[in-house]
Amino acid sequence: MIRPAYSFVSGNMGYGPSGVYILDLKGKNIIHRAYRRDAPAASIVSDRFTRLVLEAEEETIKPVFVHNDLNYVWIKNNNLFIVGTTGLNANVMMCFAFLYRLVEVLTEYFRELEEESIKDNFVVTYELLDEMLDNGYPQITESKVLKEFIKTESNRLEEDKEVVLPTLVSNAVSWRPEGIKYKKNEAFLDVIEKLNILVASNGTVLQSEILGSLRMRSLLSGMPELKLGLNDKLMFEATGRQTRGKAVELEDIKFHQCVRLSRFETDRTISFIPPDGEFDLMNYRLNTHVKPLIWVECLVETHSQSRLEYVVKVKSQYKTRSVANNVQVIIPVPSDALSPTFKAGVGSIKYDAGQDAFVWHLKQLPGQKEYTGKAQFSLPSVVSEDREKFRKTPIQVKFEIPYFTVSGIQVRYLKIIEKSGYQALPWVRYITQNGDYQLRMA
Repeated sequence: MIRPAYSFVSGNMGYGPSGVYILDLKGKNIIHRAYRRDAPAASIVSDRFTRLVLEAEEETIKPVFVHNDLNYVWIKNNNLFIVGTTGLNANVMMCFAFLYRLVEVLTEYFRELEEESIKDNFVVTYELLDEMLDNGYPQITESKVLKEFIKTESNRLEEDKEVVLPTLVSNAVSWRPEGIKYKKNEAFLDVIEKLNILVASNGTVLQSEILGSLRMRSLLSGMPELKLGLNDKLMFEATGRQTRGKAVELEDIKFHQCVRLSRFETDRTISFIPPDGEFDLMNYRLNTHVKPLIWVECLVETHSQSRLEYVVKVKSQYKTRSVANNVQVIIPVPSDALSPTFKAGVGSIKYDAGQDAFVWHLKQLPGQKEYTGKAQFSLPSVVSEDREKFRKTPIQVKFEIPYFTVSGIQVRYLKIIEKSGYQALPWVRYITQNGDYQLRMA
């Protein structure tokens, strides 16, 4: 499945929200903007949202509901509800995409999107709503472009730069202004994969998922075109090419709007004119069976209800040429544990009372290595009711492995083409990190 990221097109796709409303956790309106006549008053939206969502039974709550011939589409972010209303013939998925994009833009402007940040920035929020949506049709949704002419107090537009606005907004490549110049032209591409995994105490993988992103930093002059090729299984099948290494079958692909989707669907080539600076070029997901990269075996013994002993073994199960950095193994303990003592041949172990856990820090963990650590706690003579609950809390592992991807994805080429013919250097880096990485205790 291929999903363009925030590439909005009016016309036969239908229109987006007729009104946008930002509500607090009680359903009270904070700010809203009506774009068409069918957009109801803020008080009506607040009342209906409160009755049909906030006061409804959990099993009856839906992200889309219809009332009096109007669709209500809503999402939640921190302590805010962002609601869109629209007519029955609207493109609901476009409405959802717009609301999520609105959240991202507001977060980039205010650093954190919450009730206080909206109340402190009413004027900027209204300006953004007016620029991003026109009569229900999404318009400019790229934050880099919006920041060229909608500024916060800390980043006001200089008067002599106001002439940039007409060129920028009317440019066919709306996410990239013209006239960019660098002394040294470079493009940095990070292939970052996060591993979500849940493993039973006997080593059986219960769930595993890879979430990947191609994060780019473009420092290129002019209006360059980039072409990127991956070891994509579908590409090799479509073109009949042979590959010596592993081919990866990517799922649930989401592109930045700069990518030419028609080209990708034809020959699986990722062709694009990049925005200036940092951006996520592509995100993908793989539902695949992955064995634990770092395995943790934890033996817990209770002595006379007064002392608790842990023996922890950490083993790296990737190849010897790879090294995990900044490894943290977070192991739960009873909430009433006292007087911790630790012993580790490698790294350091510290008690974290806030997490009811002790954390084993390993600055580096080379592949195919195994280390053992020990911990001991005293226990109060009065046994608390929830003392044994810690055994049901999974062990968590945090890490980062450079020059390695768990899926085997590889960048086959990254070409930079610019009409002036300058020389540019492409750099590619691979990183695997923990996502929600959990191992159940015995």
